[in-house]
Amino acid sequence: MASPRLTWPLPALLAWTLGWALFVLLRSVDAPQPVAIAAAVALGAALSLLGTTPWRRVFVAAGFPLSLAASGLAASMPAWGWLLPLALLALVYPLNAWRDAPLFPTPNGALDGLARLAPLAPNARVLDAGCGLGDGLRELRREYPEVALHGLEWSWPLRLLCAWRCRFARVRRGDIWAADWSGCNLVYVFQRPESMDRAAEKAARELRPGAWLVSLEFDAPGFAPTKVVECADGRRLWLYRVPLRARPALS
Repeated sequence: MASPRLTWPLPALLAWTLGWALFVLLRSVDAPQPVAIAAAVALGAALSLLGTTPWRRVFVAAGFPLSLAASGLAASMPAWGWLLPLALLALVYPLNAWRDAPLFPTPNGALDGLARLAPLAPNARVLDAGCGLGDGLRELRREYPEVALHGLEWSWPLRLLCAWRCRFARVRRGDIWAADWSGCNLVYVFQRPESMDRAAEKAARELRPGAWLVSLEFDAPGFAPTKVVECADGRRLWLYRVPLRARPALS
């Protein structure tokens, strides 16, 4: 049974409260102020994963440092000290990850029936391109228990957490656009709409005939899908089989 998500704005309030509690606790035992701030910011960055959208995760992560700045308690902190919390946030959400999809967790049950629509042989190679915390890998494992699962994630903290959660898969840190997809039988993505034509073009160039590109929620406007199915939560699952076909131009 899926664990329920906290209703917004409870994740933000929880993260901010815990951040302040940790900061006050560390200062009460005479920890240096930069250390206390860095620890509280790191906690907020970790708890930001409770957010269900990219902007909500930003609000969760940024709440403590912004409220600390507004409180005036950090007035004695040197300017360079603020570089540390910013660096911690950048580790979890690196800049180039925001040009793709910062963190879109695959909902439970979103890939139900995928193995029937896109059957794969045992030991086929399946890649979750931009695997985040591993929710997509877990869904793929339920559908394809006998394939070789691989995950690729740019943010190294997320990569470490994903590898810990998904010990059944090989999870690496890397750029999904620079990686070689040619050995994959299926590539799964949950990207931004703006990057979907790029993903389809890469699949068309690199994947072998018969391989699949599977996208949750967003289609590749320049390409005709092989199959489209509606998930239980109303999202659509777009399946493209190589060789991909260009979508006919509207007359």
